[in-house]
Amino acid sequence: MSKIIRTEPNPILSKVVEYHGFLFTQGFVARDLSGDITAQTKDVLAQIDEALELHGTDNTRLLQAQIWLKDINDRDAMNAVWSAWLPKDGAPARACIQATMAHPDVLVEIMLTCTK
Repeated sequence: MSKIIRTEPNPILSKVVEYHGFLFTQGFVARDLSGDITAQTKDVLAQIDEALELHGTDNTRLLQAQIWLKDINDRDAMNAVWSAWLPKDGAPARACIQATMAHPDVLVEIMLTCTK
């Protein structure tokens, strides 16, 4: 049986769960919630880069992304940062929806599935 690796687990979630070479991330939100959608998206993607690197992979191995926006009108600005971050021809399957966030200052949350 393959080992399940949980990174930074707490009583309700793990930052990343690794199983059979697949990584499932938590929903990442910006550490600094004072920024606009561009700043928050950059912060979220930087955290994702750190988490993927810790598990020996990177954004060239993305399979699926789920993105929640507080305001769907921020989609174009978020997509500008997202598109610049993605590798050429490396876009994952993706959903992007508007949602009520757990904290009023969170503008974007991103959750990924990828492989090593």
